[in-house]
Amino acid sequence: MKTHLTLAMFALLTGAPAGFAQSATPADIPAVGQTRIETETFTKTVPSANRFEIESSKLAEQKNVAADVKEFASLMIRDHTKAGEDFKAALEQSQITASVTASGPALLSKDQAMLDELKKLDGDAFQTKYIVLQTQVHKQALALFSTYAQSGEDPALKEFAKKTLPTLRTHEERLKDLVAAHS
Repeated sequence: MKTHLTLAMFALLTGAPAGFAQSATPADIPAVGQTRIETETFTKTVPSANRFEIESSKLAEQKNVAADVKEFASLMIRDHTKAGEDFKAALEQSQITASVTASGPALLSKDQAMLDELKKLDGDAFQTKYIVLQTQVHKQALALFSTYAQSGEDPALKEFAKKTLPTLRTHEERLKDLVAAHS
């Protein structure tokens, strides 16, 4: 089991072969390397992804996990709460006319499915799945934000994406440390 986990985490962190990465990416999340993200996709995806980060990390704080994982979960809650506030401010300055809110609708189905899966787990099983999912969603978030920061249509949302990227990169680095510590 531990070997499979190590291989799975290694594949996620090293950028699994393109065919695997694309098949694991839901249709509403941009594939790594996609050159353009529509504003509608960005404004639907960000609130759900952000909420997943916060809700899954609140679970991690309640579960029987290692101290460094709890510390990472606290960081996720703090940073993604701020990202939600920044997203709301960007929406207020944006040029979009659709009724989009920073909290957004209920979680997108893929985010809800991941959260439901985590709720059923505890201890090592939870910790392992939490780290794997965080690694996966941060890779997707980096693709989404970097692509929108480069080619987004809305200036305020584009600036929000640019400002958020360094935080997401820091999260990715912390996740690599967690993978190394718990593999």
